[in-house]
Amino acid sequence: MSEHAVSIDVREIMRCLPHRYPFLLVDRVTELEPDVRIKALKNVTINEPFFVGHFEQYPVMPGVLIIEALAQAAGILAIKSQGERADNELYFFVGIDNARFKRQVVPGDQLVFEVTQKTVKRGIGKYVARALVDGQVACEAEIMCARREV
Repeated sequence: MSEHAVSIDVREIMRCLPHRYPFLLVDRVTELEPDVRIKALKNVTINEPFFVGHFEQYPVMPGVLIIEALAQAAGILAIKSQGERADNELYFFVGIDNARFKRQVVPGDQLVFEVTQKTVKRGIGKYVARALVDGQVACEAEIMCARREV
């Protein structure tokens, strides 16, 4: 195991992120280096609520939800890098660049999210993110998250 291998379960993820079912899209964090990178997982099952209406005969995970899951992983990295989130703070997904979809994601797949921090300035972080299935890139993008008081 890597020196940065960790196991952050869904209960700890829920302490970081305000998202809840059906919109919490990260199941587990397996590696974390604060201010550097995160590796996280999402197990995709046929029971996902979006499969009811997203191509009945050929269920495919919507790309926008893969992007959202990458943003959630980036948010966890940001929060863990800053030393937790205050009760009056949220991290918002504020930007996306160079998003590309390379492979469909279907029930039974396990998405592996790899997010690397590029920069953080004035509470806005930029991240390079990719989602993989069986080692193949399903999606890649540059994501921006901003910490704001609410």
